[in-house]
Amino acid sequence: MGEHNVGALDKDSLREFTRALLDDVQALERMIDTGMIESGIQRIGAEQEFCLVDSSWRPAALAEAMLKQLDPKFFTTELAKFNIEANLSPRTFTAGSLLAMERELETCVADARRVARSLGGEVVLAGILPTLTEEHISLDWMTDQARYFELNEVLCELAGGEFHTLIKGADQLEISAKNVMLEACNTSFQIHFQVAPEEFARIYNLAQAVTAPVLAAAVNSPMLQQKRLWQETRVALFQQSLDSRSVTQKKRGTRMRVNFGDSWVKDSVLEIYREDIARFRSILGTDLGESSLAMLERGEVPPLKALCTHNGTVYRWNRACYGVGGGKPHLRIEARALPSGPTPLDEIANAAFLFGLMAGIEKHHGDVTEVLNFDHVKENFVSAARYGLKAQFHWVDGEVLTAKDLILNRLLPQAADGLLQVGFSEEEVDRYLGVLERRVASQRTGSQWMLDSIDAMGTVGTPDSRSRAIVQAMVKNQATGEPVHTWKPVSSVETSDWRDDFRNVSQIMVRDLFTVHPDDLVDLAASLMDWEHIRHVPVEDEQGNLVGLITHRHLMRLMARGAGEEASTRVAVQDIMLRDVVSISPGTSVIDAVNLMRRLGVACLPVVSEGKLEGMVTEGDFLEVASRLFAERLAEEPKDA
Repeated sequence: MGEHNVGALDKDSLREFTRALLDDVQALERMIDTGMIESGIQRIGAEQEFCLVDSSWRPAALAEAMLKQLDPKFFTTELAKFNIEANLSPRTFTAGSLLAMERELETCVADARRVARSLGGEVVLAGILPTLTEEHISLDWMTDQARYFELNEVLCELAGGEFHTLIKGADQLEISAKNVMLEACNTSFQIHFQVAPEEFARIYNLAQAVTAPVLAAAVNSPMLQQKRLWQETRVALFQQSLDSRSVTQKKRGTRMRVNFGDSWVKDSVLEIYREDIARFRSILGTDLGESSLAMLERGEVPPLKALCTHNGTVYRWNRACYGVGGGKPHLRIEARALPSGPTPLDEIANAAFLFGLMAGIEKHHGDVTEVLNFDHVKENFVSAARYGLKAQFHWVDGEVLTAKDLILNRLLPQAADGLLQVGFSEEEVDRYLGVLERRVASQRTGSQWMLDSIDAMGTVGTPDSRSRAIVQAMVKNQATGEPVHTWKPVSSVETSDWRDDFRNVSQIMVRDLFTVHPDDLVDLAASLMDWEHIRHVPVEDEQGNLVGLITHRHLMRLMARGAGEEASTRVAVQDIMLRDVVSISPGTSVIDAVNLMRRLGVACLPVVSEGKLEGMVTEGDFLEVASRLFAERLAEEPKDA
């Protein structure tokens, strides 16, 4: 959402905004009909989003401090304080433009890295930062700008106060958030392609058709909150994190604000704008200024503020954009599906593949709307996000191919033809499509590198330390500039400071808990303790709220009273459970937790957030931490010490 001066709409301002929105659509139609929209030239551009981390490789709220030192011509804010964005210069789509874009991108990355390091941090190119945790999904981490808080308030109200996200992969993540900050976990490399009005529908449809195979080769977001999910988890996360539909709308199957679309564009960009206005209620307004129709009457170019503001709250994966550059209005296709990273070279290779296919695939297959079923194209997109290069695609002539085979045997030659046809040299084509070919042939995407690293590390360290080791290796590898297919998986946990592994209880707590309900038999709790060799069983209600605790000591007391095993088969958990349970939050420091346990003389502490049970720490967990820290310290001592 590029417009900064925005706000929520009351009834009167909604009507005023809607009037301006309808005028803008009418004005755009007139501009297209009279030839005012720029044509005869194609331009490319990009937006690079960065993750910001501290010395322990966790998210760092460095955005505000960094932007004070970076050139505002290129750098701007993002939704979260741990992200910033760089906007690359538009350039004519012709020979040398990809090399120029790569050089400018490398300069932006170097500038951001230099400033981050001066503040004790680093920048990372990652679709989803592996060290993000639930802690970072709060308004405390939202960038302090009114437009973000307004957007959050309006979307939350539409969603009924809560966004529910469920993503299933090798692991499963289910989380509810009372704000839009889950969306801030997504980091993208968004590329723009300027086209003439008369060719918009044709090229937009081409972009839709080839997005899936390009995404399959580019996946770089396999994890969220230490869970292995989709190869490109951003797709599922973005759609669900901004799903503001009411219960009734969901039952009717109403389209999400984040969507791929449901059909080909037939004739004009106006089809997209009209459909989005019809489907999605305006939720934010802006200073509208003079009527766009009045400006047209004077021969002036209108900014179409209402249309652009509304368009900024509907998130098609391939979005139509109107803009004015050098006094000339133009249309662009914004490809939003590609993740940030792993390196600038990888990103430009992805862009070259997309641009090449948009320029070359029609030569081989003609009108894609005649040879591809749109439902299959949409299905391909979801499959690419879930499975990456292992996805199965429906392609022309009824073929069903793996993404790997389709890319290597069909699409790479067609993309090369497209770039050569535009005028790119064979050397430039080989540089980028060669990188992509080797990545696909080896199946070493950014996502696969991370998953291979998780497998290689096994049970070494904690889940937190393994995630931090991956981010540390990402930063190191990105600094070399070598593309991801050359990276070796991380096999050991060698983060900068072993104490970072044990700073708060969320890093060491046990999350996979065995629990009982208040109405359960005590015998069930006793059996759990026996079977799983545990001494403490939390008691939670149907909503997951912590309501009590059963310990081995409780059972011993029950036996001591002479009730014996017979009583344990009749007594309910709520009859003997400890109700006044001392708990801690996930962010409690390990030192504070240990001191609390010693002061209270307790052997365990449930970990609770907003009343909900999230985990448990026990004396045994702290003993394990202590033994590991002791081993680390011994390893650091000189051999002759």
